[in-house]
Amino acid sequence: EFVTRKISYGAASIKLGLETKLALGNLDSKRDWGFAGDYVEAMWLMLQEDSPDDYVICTGETHSVREFCEVAFGHLGLSYEDHVEVDEKFFRPAEVDLLVGDYSKASSKLQWAPKTTFEQLVTMMVDADMALLEGRLKGLA
Repeated sequence: EFVTRKISYGAASIKLGLETKLALGNLDSKRDWGFAGDYVEAMWLMLQEDSPDDYVICTGETHSVREFCEVAFGHLGLSYEDHVEVDEKFFRPAEVDLLVGDYSKASSKLQWAPKTTFEQLVTMMVDADMALLEGRLKGLA
């Protein structure tokens, strides 16, 4: 289970009263999270090139799990601090604390850059999980 989806789904579940807490691991772990739609555009641009090449497709920004929680819960009018619990069983033994990419080659050769901001990505995910869970609840009524 990806932590991003765990957070968006967990926040939506809490907002709808289905859950009260969300257990996570290292809140200070940082990643370079981006929108799949932006990455598909980069792949399409690669396929338009005359010869294949290697590219790093990323946002070039890092955000912590804590930041993801802040945006996700904040989007729903909640404070993550009231609902997120750190559980050491979710810590990775060989955790890489910081992962960030450099898309400068894709920018210069493909004229590609990510369009979706971190905040937009998080709110899209939360909105999708809210819609999913609301649909399930309506189906139960």
